[in-house]
Amino acid sequence: MKYLDMVVNETLRKYPLTSFLNRKSVSKYTFEETGFTLDKDVAILVPVAGLHFDPEYFPDPEKYNPERFTEENKNKIPPYTFLPFGEDPRNCIGQRFGLLVTKLALAYTIKDFAFERTAATAVPLGLDPGSLFLENKTGIHMKVVKVKQ
Repeated sequence: MKYLDMVVNETLRKYPLTSFLNRKSVSKYTFEETGFTLDKDVAILVPVAGLHFDPEYFPDPEKYNPERFTEENKNKIPPYTFLPFGEDPRNCIGQRFGLLVTKLALAYTIKDFAFERTAATAVPLGLDPGSLFLENKTGIHMKVVKVKQ
């Protein structure tokens, strides 16, 4: 189950549920590094995919590597750079439930079925840049085969 957790987290890193989070500043804030001041009540878009694909935080970000999320490696990920469900007071209220249901569904599905590519399966995925959510341009085509028991 630990490896399944690593796989789910790496999948959420590469294919986040949303490409950005919207927030509003609650007070005036000046960034020390640049001197830029953000006024109170300014709308902010946090680029989730930008953070998840930044090589500073996730080396070789295009590579699918569940090992990024071992217990040892998870502690090396800087705070607020892995945001599949948001973070802190405004994170998704259904995060724990969503992860539990996802892992249960995957475990029960891969127990009885194998998934195979077809001629129509796009490799790599061709994500639609015009879509609000991550979406493959041509859909996801897979062959599902019942495993003999």
